[in-house]
Amino acid sequence: MSRLMAALLLGLALNFSPPSLASEAPPILLAEAYRGQVDVSRYLVSEKLDGVRALWNGKTLNFRSGKGINAPRWFIDALPKQALDGELWLGRGKFDQLSGIVRREVPDDKEWQQVRYMIFELPGASGSFSQRSDAIGEIVLQARTPWLQKIEQFSVVDRNNLHKRLDQVVKAGGEGLMLHRADAPYETGRSDTLLKMKPWEDAEAEVIGHQPGKGKYFGVMGALRVRTPDGREFSLGTGFTDEQRKNPPPLGSMVTYRYRDVTSKGLPRFASFLRVRME
Repeated sequence: MSRLMAALLLGLALNFSPPSLASEAPPILLAEAYRGQVDVSRYLVSEKLDGVRALWNGKTLNFRSGKGINAPRWFIDALPKQALDGELWLGRGKFDQLSGIVRREVPDDKEWQQVRYMIFELPGASGSFSQRSDAIGEIVLQARTPWLQKIEQFSVVDRNNLHKRLDQVVKAGGEGLMLHRADAPYETGRSDTLLKMKPWEDAEAEVIGHQPGKGKYFGVMGALRVRTPDGREFSLGTGFTDEQRKNPPPLGSMVTYRYRDVTSKGLPRFASFLRVRME
């Protein structure tokens, strides 16, 4: 019996919804970095959650890659028929714990009872983003499901106000802010319609090597050798836990790193490992 078939049969026995077999990545809206290039008064702003993006198509819950998420049946059955886009979230600073929960082939009910599905978009819906945001509130209210929640959206009058809100979120342990143009129709792809604002930059790279550690890291990984999508290679040597150094991300996996700025050669300055990218 194949591993997938065994997981499906076990899922039926344990009363959870098996993941979608589809793996084609759905078209979604992706954020550009905020660099002061827009009139922020035209945008609705929300906290950037440290969660896992999840898309609900009315039948199955999937990662942004299209791969199904092994959620308990009670979690899935309570969701509305309306397509939803949002973040599975445990709370600030709990991404690693959340990642472990949503990656399990057989979901743990007790763990999933801590997870919230925070909604910020209605894929394919008509109207402006402001109107869709109001509709999300109505959908969540009608669902009467504690783990289904709307991400709060608010307005700012100018850049100074925006930066003050960013400082408040970061001091409270948050990652940053998201800006979504209030009058925008639903769209996919990457554009200034959606912007992310953080006190640092982040990007993704592929793991192409493991460099041995020295000194206190002798016998474990010292750094990851990574390659950016445009072909630049560099090493990531900070930001890892002891467990991650003992069991580093495998070759070929994608990791997210943070950095301050770039050198004259286009390499990230003060780059630090953040996490393994979710599917």
